[in-house]
Formats: sequence, structure tokens, C-alpha cells
Amino acid sequence: MANDNMKQPQREKGSVLLEMRGLKIEGESDDVWHPIIKGIDLTLRRGEVLGLIGESGAGKSTLGIAAMGFVRPGCRFTGGSIVFDGMDLIAASDEAKRKLRGSRIAYVAQSAAAAFNPAHRLIDQTIETETQHGIRDEKTAVADAQDLYGRLRLPNPTTIGARYPHQVSGGQLQRVMTAMAMTCRPDLIIFDEPTTALDVTTQVEVLASIRSIVEQFNTAAIYITHDLAVVAQMAHRIMVLRYGNLVEEAPTREMLSAPKQEYTKSLWAVRGLAKPESPNEDAILSIEHVDAAYGNAVKILDDVSVRIPRGRTVAVVGESGSGKSTLARVVTGLLPPSRGQVVFNGAALPPALKNRDKELLRRIQMIYQSPDTALNPRHRIYDVIGRPLQFYHGLSGAKLEKRIIELLEMIELNESYIDRLPSEISGGQKQRVCIARALAAEPELIICDEVTSALDQIVQEEILKLLLRLQAEFDISYMFITHDIATVRAIADEIVVMNQGKVVQQGPKTEVLSPPYPAYTELLLSSVPEMDPDWLTNLLAKRKVANQ
Repeated sequence: MANDNMKQPQREKGSVLLEMRGLKIEGESDDVWHPIIKGIDLTLRRGEVLGLIGESGAGKSTLGIAAMGFVRPGCRFTGGSIVFDGMDLIAASDEAKRKLRGSRIAYVAQSAAAAFNPAHRLIDQTIETETQHGIRDEKTAVADAQDLYGRLRLPNPTTIGARYPHQVSGGQLQRVMTAMAMTCRPDLIIFDEPTTALDVTTQVEVLASIRSIVEQFNTAAIYITHDLAVVAQMAHRIMVLRYGNLVEEAPTREMLSAPKQEYTKSLWAVRGLAKPESPNEDAILSIEHVDAAYGNAVKILDDVSVRIPRGRTVAVVGESGSGKSTLARVVTGLLPPSRGQVVFNGAALPPALKNRDKELLRRIQMIYQSPDTALNPRHRIYDVIGRPLQFYHGLSGAKLEKRIIELLEMIELNESYIDRLPSEISGGQKQRVCIARALAAEPELIICDEVTSALDQIVQEEILKLLLRLQAEFDISYMFITHDIATVRAIADEIVVMNQGKVVQQGPKTEVLSPPYPAYTELLLSSVPEMDPDWLTNLLAKRKVANQ
């Protein structure tokens, strides 16, 4: 690794790096302050990885970023202390905290798309912090960044930095952000759902890389996630949060084998949902021999044919960059195919979005992976959900507000959210608002692009149950793009497996998920994390032997 000696001086492994005592944080809504973190104690030692888990809105991310002495706009510290390596971060000056952030304390956000400047190349953004802090010169910083790109399994690590954020997939962008956080070899890294956007095969490599670098440089980490199987591979110790309170804390193996609190046990028990297959020969959508590319670049989709039965769910799975989201863009008209056609209800769809009429737009809706970039930060929830109701159904006044409240209740929110801004709700709540916005159009086909990846286990199950209920009630069809095999089992009737722009397997769920598997499907299924702290170690060892 390039110039690793630029790391901060090593201190004794196991010594206390971060301490929070009685920490209290409040948030403002409608001019009223309400508690978010309610007096939590936290101790983190050098070389230790602490997992924070809990439902959406539990306070995980708020507590994580508090480790930088930071609170989001509209929030404030109201009690307690945060001491990082002897420095009181609540009392410290803004200048002192700025010197720490990025160099000694780094942050990997959940939404990579919202974290990058679209006007600057990836390499320039990756090395910006270390060059500004004077940790490395530009030439050395570029070489080190390219080395980290390779460690994080990015394609063409020496040249991918020349691209702009929109020219890489969501999973690739997330890995670039992880490299960016690691460039200064910080003492503490806060990982806020860093593998949410990654497919399972890439996730294995990224988790292994994160764990290796954390161990190699004696780095402490706070790992925030809703994925219990992932935290089992990464954390030495786990804290369970709910409603801003600490529910339970224990070493990982102890927590997994014998959780003490009923709430913790309920987290361990979720994801028992499994949809029985229900064949239907009537296709609402047929994708026929489609090729697609961006500009004059290499083909992204190569002779893709997929059929979606009416009132059923087809899950599209594959690695980052396999063409899943590009296929969705073709169906929605955002990317006209260079060959082939898309047939909806027996008629060929106009290839370009601009040539589709209002009724066609209403009948095919899309829910995007990243709610942070899908929601206008200046629009209230009323406006977000109300717009399609006004546009497609002509609702206004009391009828409009009544329908907005009904849709909020469908997604397990309530009337109190109607005047909030996206910044005033959690990541999981934002995604539920995106789902409500799509439902407002009363569509026949919804394209779901990783819509549950940002949600905790309990909320995921509720959303999947909601989608299944809506499907049964209104005969809605779903094209469900996901890398989560548990989600596939829960919601799919049929599965399409994609790799490098081609369909490599498709068929009924039980057929695709039953052995013997084609080689690529076997790779995907073997990469699904298990609730065993030794799973990642054993998998990497097995693959190393297989590759010798």
C-alpha cells in the first residue's frame, strides 16, 4: 500500500479512543424539540469494531456522526460528553473539529450518490482530503487511491478515477467512497450502511477489505447497519438501539447466541416471509431481444429478453454493473434501446420517455434505490406525495390531503409527517415516502430498484408485506431489482439472473433457487451472508483453496 507511514502514530491496541457518557441529542420539528438520543454511554477502543443495529429511526446514524462532534441541521446536543483521544468534541472549536474530520475521523455515508460532486472526477474527490490536510502530495495520493480501488475490487483501478460519478454504478460509487474514507488511514471510521448498495458478491470483497484494513492499521470503527448477518462478520461488540435508547450491549458471539431482551430477539426472528409461487401466462410486459448502451460506449445490455406476468413479481438479480438498473431505464423510456422492443399490455412502448403519453406514464412507475437523491430536499412530504395525485388524478383541497394521509398510513407513517422535509425523517422513512409517491399514481407495473436495501429488517418485512397486499388487492405487477436473496424468496414468483449485460438464467423461483446451480448463480447464492461470525472467514478460505 502506498506510503502507509503517513498514518497517525500508532498507539496501544485496546486503549480507549472514544467515550460518550450520558449523551443526549434533540431534533426540532414544527418548532418543538424532541429527544433523539436519550442518555447513551458508549466506549470504543483502538482496533475495535462496534456494531450499531436497530430499526429505522432508532438513532443509529445520529449516534454514529456524533462521534465526529457533529449533529445534522435541526439537531443539537443537550447533555453528556463525547471525548475523542482526550479531546472533548462538544466543547472543541469548529476549527479543531475540522482538523480531525477526514484525517483522524472519517465517515462513509449510506448514500454514495448524494455524497459526490457530479462535476468532479472520482480521483480528485478521493484524494482531496489527504492533499488538503498535507498528508500526501498529489502524485503519492493518486497512487495510494488506485491501490485502494484495487483492494476494494473496483474494475480498472488505475483508470476508473478519471470517470465522473454518473459514469459508474451505485455499487462502484459506494466503494470509491469507502476508499476516500480510508486514504488518510484515520484512527476512527464511521461506516453508515456502507454495503447497502452492493450486490452480495461485491459485498463479500468489500467486507473483507474493510476488515483487513481496519485490522492492519489498528483502526477503530463504528459499523452502522440493519443487516444482522453483515454485522456478525464485522463487529467485535454490538449495541442494539431503539427509540434513542440502548436496549442491549454484548460481544458479538454472545449477542447472536443468547440475546437477553425481547426486542433483540424479535430482530433475530424476522424475515420468515416467503411468497408461494403463483404462475400466470398473461404477460403485462415483454422485453424482447433488447440491446442498450450509453452513447457510443460498449453495450450494457446484450440481447436481453424478460417476461413479467400480470399481477406477479419478477426479481432481477446480479452483481453491480450487470445491467439490472439499465434494464429498468429501458423499460421506463429513460434509455431507448439500440435494438429490440418493450411491449406493454400487448402494444410496443415508444422507446423514449418524451413520446409516451400521460396515461402510459401513470401506468408504469419506478421507485429508486437512493431516496436521498430521489426526493427534493425543499419539498414537504405533502408536496412529494401530492404531486402525482394532482397530476394524474386531479385531486385538490381536502380530497388531496385525505388521500395523502391514507397513503402515509399504508406505509406505516401517519399524519404528523405530512409537513416534514426529507431532512427531518430517517433514511428508511424517506424510502417509504418514495413508495407512497409511486402508489399515488395507481400504476399497473412498478419497477422497484433496490427499494428495501436501505431499510432495517423489521421495516423491510413490513414493506414487503405491504407490496404483496397491494399486489393481491390491485393486481399490480412488480419488476423487483435486488441483490438480497432473502427479499427474492419473500416476494418473487420468478427470477432473472443477469451477468455482464446478459440473462444467464431465468425461471420460477423454486427452480432457480434449487440445486444444481449454474456457476454464476452458485456464486451469488454462496455470497449471501449468514448469521455466523465465522462465515466470511470460512468463505474466503474456501475460495482461496478453490483458486489455488
